[in-house]
Amino acid sequence: MKNIITYKKFLGTINFSPEDDILFGKIEGINDLVTFEGKSVDEITKSFQYAVDDYLEICERTGKEVYKSLKGSFNVRIPPEMHYLADQKAKQLRISLNQFVQKAIKKELKTES
Repeated sequence: MKNIITYKKFLGTINFSPEDDILFGKIEGINDLVTFEGKSVDEITKSFQYAVDDYLEICERTGKEVYKSLKGSFNVRIPPEMHYLADQKAKQLRISLNQFVQKAIKKELKTES
């Protein structure tokens, strides 16, 4: 089961609570905690869409940034052997390791489209 739902460029993660017999989730990639729930796929979908629309309205009304602010830098942990091979490949391409990683991420993001 794919536990991700999308709407208006927002991602929602969905989980199931057997104790409550309900689907529940939250909007990802924002600075707030916005949750939604439903008893069926149709209900959880509508609840997610309502939560996104409501969140956007609140952000517009209050002037709050919609998406979580990201710096554009992050640490990546990979096995030393992979680090060595990536560094060697970057040198062969005459680019920095940072540029090599950017190209790899860009390529992967294009394949998702």
